[in-house]
Amino acid sequence: MEPRWKPSVTVAAVVERDGRFLLVEEETSEGLKLNNPAGHLDPGESPVQGCARETLEETAYPFEPTALVGVYLSRARKPATGEDFTYLRFAFCGRVGEPEPGRALDSGIVRALWLTPQEVRASRARHRSPLLVRCMEDYLAGVRYPLSVVSTDPSVFGLP
Repeated sequence: MEPRWKPSVTVAAVVERDGRFLLVEEETSEGLKLNNPAGHLDPGESPVQGCARETLEETAYPFEPTALVGVYLSRARKPATGEDFTYLRFAFCGRVGEPEPGRALDSGIVRALWLTPQEVRASRARHRSPLLVRCMEDYLAGVRYPLSVVSTDPSVFGLP
């Protein structure tokens, strides 16, 4: 029997302020890449909690998700190893506060930066994921779903 296929569940923040989007520049095996603040969902947290946590860890900006922008499925192959990955991404938009002074960023994150939509589109060769532009374009088109469409059963937070 073949092993069951399981995509990696990730969360991403689509953060816009004054016409610019918050991105991270991160070290990867393919060099410096740009991405939404994003990462893997951790055990014991909801997608909303995971998105807030990842955004803070990668940018030092506290983030409060207010709406779901979309759920995306993508597949990638690492050029260096040929390893095949499938990601199921929950992308949220919301409110961002001021960065926490002196907060260290996650390992591999070089910096947080704010880019215009035109700058994001023009930098496609540096994107870690094709979902970066897709999520931004959906956000700019006004795509929003209530957070209630992403339900987390209490069992996720601990067995009874």
